[in-house]
This record gives sequence, structure tokens and C-alpha cells, in this order.
Amino acid sequence: MWALLTADLVAVLVVYSLVDPGRLNAVHERGLHGGLSRALVQLDFPHIAGAAIPLALLAMDALPRRAWVVAAPAIALCAFIAWPGVVDQNHLEGKPENVIPAVGVGLVLALTIGAARASSASFAPRRGGDLLRVAIAAVVVLASLPWIFADVGVHLPQGLFMTTKLYAEPGHPPTASVHLGFHHGLMGALLVLSALLLSRQRLTARFLRNAYAVLVSLMLAYGAANMTNDFWHEQIVKRGWTSWNFPSALQPGVRPIWGVMLATTLALYLLGFARPQPDPR
Repeated sequence: MWALLTADLVAVLVVYSLVDPGRLNAVHERGLHGGLSRALVQLDFPHIAGAAIPLALLAMDALPRRAWVVAAPAIALCAFIAWPGVVDQNHLEGKPENVIPAVGVGLVLALTIGAARASSASFAPRRGGDLLRVAIAAVVVLASLPWIFADVGVHLPQGLFMTTKLYAEPGHPPTASVHLGFHHGLMGALLVLSALLLSRQRLTARFLRNAYAVLVSLMLAYGAANMTNDFWHEQIVKRGWTSWNFPSALQPGVRPIWGVMLATTLALYLLGFARPQPDPR
């Protein structure tokens, strides 16, 4: 999972360093400074800082209790992404407050490395539901192709997906259907893939297992909602098939979409998603 997130971070650093900001979204700085600034903000996105929280719980299942001296601050620092304005979708360049969750991510990475060394636990060759996980992951990757290409700085050739085709609204200049750079739809896809991977793990401590299951279930629900929102807007609305947009779920709020997401999270938890019993061996 860390390899997946690192690949995304490297792509952001390279693309936002080399591509003209006018072809990207919500950035103005150029060159390596612009790339580093945007990469810092990337660490604060939910698919990295948010996903780091259940990873910290997973690590603590293998580490001694004294490791909470590091894990508790790490979780608190990562959770700072929920503070209003830490990630401003209209201004994705680094600010001092972006350093706070980034430090938390670094601490969680250290915890997971320590847990890997302290434990022989690994992904089992087979888990119940693995075929379903693979099928869902395949659909997610297929739907994410335009965003994956955009994330590495190129447009997917026009075909099944609308990517480089221009559209125009009255009074507005033509705009590419899929801008270059990172999309929140890809963030959603990475959250879904990460949740599928994390759901295979079996924790031994009951409290950690339940908290972990809730967080991973929320990751899946939140990721699916953001992925659907971005895909619907770019591939359905921009084709002119409908004027109705799938509600945005990026920012927490008292809105119907968040009610649906929380209900989905509860349903996943009750169904036992990411909450298998520990291996008796």
C-alpha cells in the first residue's frame, strides 16, 4: 500500500514540477518549488494522511504498548486534515499548516516499518472474498484510467473515455474534459484500493480491530463517493447526457451525501468488512 501511495506522490512531484500550471488545477507556482509545494499538500489528502490512521492501528497490533507514545501523536497529526482550510481545493499549494499532517504520515510510516520488523505477519495467500476484491479493483482501475494518465502528465487517447475532447459553455472558453494532474476521483480510487487491501488484515486486539474496521469501512465509502462524483461529472455531465451532478463528498458537512456515506460505513461494519476474526494460530 505504501508503494502505491509513494508512486502517486512521485507522479505529483514530477508533473507539477514540469507541466505549465495553466494546464493543471488550482496551482500557480512553477518548477521544482511548485512540485515540492504541491507534493506537500498531497500528503494531506485523505488517501494518504487519512489512510495513515488505520495503518497506525494496524502497526500497533504488532508493536509493544509503549509505541503508543509515537502512535497517538501520529494519529492526532494525521487527523488534522479535517481542520477547515488545511486542504483548500481552490489553492493546492503548500502552507505552513500542511506540514502538520505530513509529519504524522512520516511517523506512521516509521511505525509500519517497525511493525514489519517486529512481526512475521503478512498478507495471507488467500482470504475469503478475495475474488470479489479483485473484481472490484479491476473495475476501479478501469474507471480510473483517465485520472491515472492525467496524474503522470498525459491525456488518455480519446475513445471509451472523454478526456481531451473540448467542450464549451456559453460565455466560457473551451476546456479539456480531464485536466492534467491529480484528480479527486483518483484520490477516491486509491482509497477504495487501499481499503480492499487493508480489509484482508486480521488484528488480534479487539478494540483495535473494531476501530480499524470502522475506519477502513469509511475509507471505502468515502472513496467510492468521491470517485463516483468525479467520474459522473467528467464522463456523464460533460457529454451533455444530463445536467444533474452527483453530490460532492469532498468536505464533511450535514448533507444527504454524508448521511448516505455514514450509513454505508455502518452497513459495511455490521457485515464484517475489515473485521475478520484473528487467525487462532
